Amino acid sequence: MALAGAGPLKTKPAPPADPFDQRQLAGLEWRNIGPLRGGRVTAVAGVPGQRSVYYFGGTGGGIWKTTDSGVSWTNVADGELGTGSVGAVEVAPSDPNVVYAGMGEGCIRGNVSHGDGVYQSLDGGATWKNVGLRDTRQIGRVRIHPRDPNLVYVAALGHTFGPNHERGVFRSRDGGASWQSVLFVNDSTGAIDLVLDPHNARVLYATTWQVHRTPWSLESGGPGSGLWKSTDGGDHWTRLREGLPKGLWGRAGVAVSGANSDRVWAMIEADDGGLYRSDDAGRTWKRVNEDRNMRQRAWYYSHVYADPLNADVV
Repeated sequence: MALAGAGPLKTKPAPPADPFDQRQLAGLEWRNIGPLRGGRVTAVAGVPGQRSVYYFGGTGGGIWKTTDSGVSWTNVADGELGTGSVGAVEVAPSDPNVVYAGMGEGCIRGNVSHGDGVYQSLDGGATWKNVGLRDTRQIGRVRIHPRDPNLVYVAALGHTFGPNHERGVFRSRDGGASWQSVLFVNDSTGAIDLVLDPHNARVLYATTWQVHRTPWSLESGGPGSGLWKSTDGGDHWTRLREGLPKGLWGRAGVAVSGANSDRVWAMIEADDGGLYRSDDAGRTWKRVNEDRNMRQRAWYYSHVYADPLNADVV
């Protein structure tokens, strides 16, 4: 009972229910599920509603698929691809037969391999065809509209060792038959991360990265690097600034909470970089973690993922 004049008692909301009994997982340990010669992997995708089906793209080994939760793997793209390095794989949430792969890894090591654009499969990975953006070279992310498998977005980094024009964020409304450049900064800056708001697919966030490699160096950062938002499906973009690092940026990753669209996370390479959080859909930001252990090798590890059910888990 509330005390007189004190108003009603406030209770904390119950945490989201866990659909699985975590006690059943107590004896499990992480283990390598192969394939043992797949090389590095920066592109992984599951199939909504099919808990045992996954794809991954190797940085030099093509596209692989498992239908038994990783017990066995099959290379589904041998002979179908023009290059072997895969930077992104995405399955259409509305049609598991539709899969897109962006070629060329976005984590650009000194011995990076380039790609030759975007490939599409309409039969669950059995066959593939190139659907354009051949000169993007390195693709960091592919995103598909949750209800329209023909509406696709690509975050293209571009050439690693020199400038080129085919870079930034691209959009296709016809399953890759044609592409439109919707976010372009300059010929030495590309897009490296891209996410759709889980509750409103017209809202997108993208990060751009000005970067240049030589055989002996990495120049990560420049005025072109930044965090951007669109509220109209990519037609127009606004650069987000308030509360974010003021100096030059390098690479950055972005994620939107599946539990709360107002909560957005960004992992930023900068002198005052680290993990930033917005609680008003990107309008303002504050740094919540500056631990250097999370910021080392930023060209490789500037990734952030938000839990789909709990706004505090990242």
